[in-house]
Amino acid sequence: MTTGVAMLNFGEPSEPDREVVLDYLERIFYANADLEEADSEEAARERARTLAKRRLPGLMEEYEDIGGSPLNPQAKAQVDLTEEVLRERGYDVNTYFGTQYTEPFIGDAAEQAMDDDVDHLVGLPIYPLCGPSTNVISLDELDDEIEELGWDVEQDAITGWHKHPTYNRIRAENIAEFADEHDLDLHDEETALVFSAHGTPQHYLEEGSRYDIYVEEFCDVVTSLLTVDDYHLGFQNHSNRDIPWTEPEIEDLIEDIDAERIVVEPISFLHEQSETLSELDVELKEEAEEVGLDFYRVPIPHDDERMGEVFADLVEPFITDFDASYYQFRQCQCRDEPGTMCLNAPQ
Repeated sequence: MTTGVAMLNFGEPSEPDREVVLDYLERIFYANADLEEADSEEAARERARTLAKRRLPGLMEEYEDIGGSPLNPQAKAQVDLTEEVLRERGYDVNTYFGTQYTEPFIGDAAEQAMDDDVDHLVGLPIYPLCGPSTNVISLDELDDEIEELGWDVEQDAITGWHKHPTYNRIRAENIAEFADEHDLDLHDEETALVFSAHGTPQHYLEEGSRYDIYVEEFCDVVTSLLTVDDYHLGFQNHSNRDIPWTEPEIEDLIEDIDAERIVVEPISFLHEQSETLSELDVELKEEAEEVGLDFYRVPIPHDDERMGEVFADLVEPFITDFDASYYQFRQCQCRDEPGTMCLNAPQ
C-alpha cells in the first residue's frame, strides 16, 4: 500500500503581481463569507470582490517591499523534508503540497495523489495551532476535492498538533538562541517577551473554537521551557470586515509595556510571510520605536531540520498498524468528522 501525505497550507503570492494578489484576496474573503450575512452566493462573491479591491493597495505595497512572500517555498521545503524523513524510516510514502489560496491548490495535491495511485491519504495542515479558518477548512476542502474527483481512497486527517514536545522545544530553543545572539537577557525586567499570534474573529470563538486557548497554553509552555516568569500576548488582527476580533491587538499591547525593549515571537506562524516580514518587521517596529521601545523580532525556525521529524512523527501512527491513541491522538472536537485526530482533545 502506498500512502500519501497531503500537507496543507494557507499560501501566499510569491511575486507582487496585482492580478494574482487580487485573486488571492478574493478567494480568502469568499471562503470566509459566513462572517457576514449575504442574500445569495452571488452577493457573497460580490462582497468578496469589493473587500479584495479595498485590501489590494495595502497588501501590494507590503509584497513589493518584501519582494513577494517566501511562505510557499519554505512550506514546500518542509514537505520535501518530511518525505525524506519518512522514507529514511522505511515507509513507502509520497508527500504532496497544496494551499488554500494560491497555486498549487489543495485540489492539485489531491489530483496528483490520485494520479500516483495512492491507496491511503493523510491530510496534515501545516498550522500548529488549530483554527476553523486554517486547519479545519483546509481539511474540509481536501475532502471536497476528493469527492469532486470521484476518488475512493482511505483517508485520515490530523488537525491540532502544537503539543508535540519536539515542536515546543524547537520554538523555545529558537527564542533562546536569538536572545543569546543579540545579547538579550529574557530574565531582565527591562526586556519584555511578547508573543504575537495571528488573530481570529470572535465569531469563531463564540461558535466553539478553542484557538485562543491553544495560543495561551502554548505560550505558557514555551515560556516555562525558557524559565521566564512573565510574557505578553497580542493578536495580529485584520479589520477588513467590521466584526470583532481577538484581543488585545498587538499594536495596543505594546503601548502599555513598561520596559526598555521587546522581543517579539510570532508564536502561531510556521513560515516567514507578509504578517512577519511586513506587519511585524516594519509596521510594529515603527510603532514600538515611537513609544520608546527597542524592537527585536525572533525569526521563524522554518528551516530547522527537526521539523521533518515532527511531521513524520505526526503521520507515523496513520501509516503503520498501531493505534494512534498510543501517541495521544484522539478524535478532534474542532472538526467532528470520523477519522480526524488531534493532540488537543481532552481525555
